[in-house]
Amino acid sequence: MKIESHLENLKESVREIELAVKMGLLEKQRTIGFHTSAGAIDMLEIILHKFNLIDPGFVIKHEWFNSVRLASEKLPFDFSQKKIILSLVMEIEGFRNTFCYGKRQEESSLEKAVLCFHRLREIFQEVTQYEL
Repeated sequence: MKIESHLENLKESVREIELAVKMGLLEKQRTIGFHTSAGAIDMLEIILHKFNLIDPGFVIKHEWFNSVRLASEKLPFDFSQKKIILSLVMEIEGFRNTFCYGKRQEESSLEKAVLCFHRLREIFQEVTQYEL
């Protein structure tokens, strides 16, 4: 997928997360789960495309970030702030299935996922110079 398509999808995820925060995180658990995950993967793909580390047809699967070993195998190349970016993506992915398919979580867990997403967004903007 092209950077422009990822950016459109990412902007949608950012809007949905911001709306969920306004409406109340406890009411939007699944929204937080899906959109923090999808947005994180879009940010990662944009970074990798921007620096020509992957081809346009390359697709990153969120499941890769359930394991440090698998994420390292799938993304063996180096890029700016790789360690912190992958750490944040893995933390976000750690919440995904629980938020999307599990029982209702405490607000503190939802807040933590949103904070991780915002931190990743800050790094993304710094690395890519894209404004969201």
